[in-house]
Amino acid sequence: MKKYTISNTGLTVSRIGMGCMGFGIPWDNSPLTDAHRRNAMQVVEAALDAGINFFDHADIYSMGKCEEAFAAIWEQRSSLRDQIILQTKCGIRFADTPNPGDPHRFDFSYEHIVHSVEGSLRRLNTDYIDIYLLHRPDPLVEPEEVAKAFSELHRSGKVRHFGVSNHTPMQIKLLSASIEQPLIANQIEFNILHSHLLNEGISYNQQSTAPRLAEGTVEFARLNKILLQAWAPVAGGRLFKPSADSGDTRTDTTSKLLSEIAEKHQVTPDAIAIAWILRHPAGIQPLLGTGNPERIKSAIVADSVELSRHDWYRLFTAGRGASLP
Repeated sequence: MKKYTISNTGLTVSRIGMGCMGFGIPWDNSPLTDAHRRNAMQVVEAALDAGINFFDHADIYSMGKCEEAFAAIWEQRSSLRDQIILQTKCGIRFADTPNPGDPHRFDFSYEHIVHSVEGSLRRLNTDYIDIYLLHRPDPLVEPEEVAKAFSELHRSGKVRHFGVSNHTPMQIKLLSASIEQPLIANQIEFNILHSHLLNEGISYNQQSTAPRLAEGTVEFARLNKILLQAWAPVAGGRLFKPSADSGDTRTDTTSKLLSEIAEKHQVTPDAIAIAWILRHPAGIQPLLGTGNPERIKSAIVADSVELSRHDWYRLFTAGRGASLP
């Protein structure tokens, strides 16, 4: 598989990454079982065999159990740690945690960031995290607190690099004004059905344009050499589930077009959906979210698919559900 070298780091990552939320482990306080670990290892092994070396986690995935299940890989392949790039995230806190009555919230406080890193290190059974992301923007963020946490974690060797997820350019600028380390990644929702960050650019100065809240996210990343990572790259599977009964003509039209282009390239539709993301010159890294090893095998074929400008725009137009301006 082709690789990316992430700017401002010494990290070389697979062009397609693996999101580890889809291990099929319950999102509750039940204990992790041997069956959960075996299922997780099937997914991880399939990704490794496909040439993927980048694995994305978050402290909240299955209440921390996805990180813990992943750590079983060290028992099978103890020499792999230096070859695997581990990313995890913090900042989302569920309702009733740690105390009953606590609200669902976001938390970029110094205390929570440091505490979350320690928890992820323990569950992942590793001495360091390669990339650590702030998960969703915290309206109460104090950049100086984030900077203090990041500096301590970096100096101690517990975190090598830092980034964000679901952040706008201005939110990144605000953090960057205080943080010593460069923010090297921004993980965003991005797929054929969710191409809002591209629509903002082409709809500029149109009378019917809705308010644009994250102007220039893609362009900002390109200018500042920030790796964009795409979560939900196949729209949670909606691209492959015709919904004629629901009247969702946009999804149905896009699904049929995906199948048509996939047949032309002799690959599966999910490979075309991933190839559509890879075709963008920003070098966006799709993060597969499937827990099915066979789907991993079919999707990574996208690495060798070269979509024409013609087919890319056909899919873009179908996915946005409207003709271009």
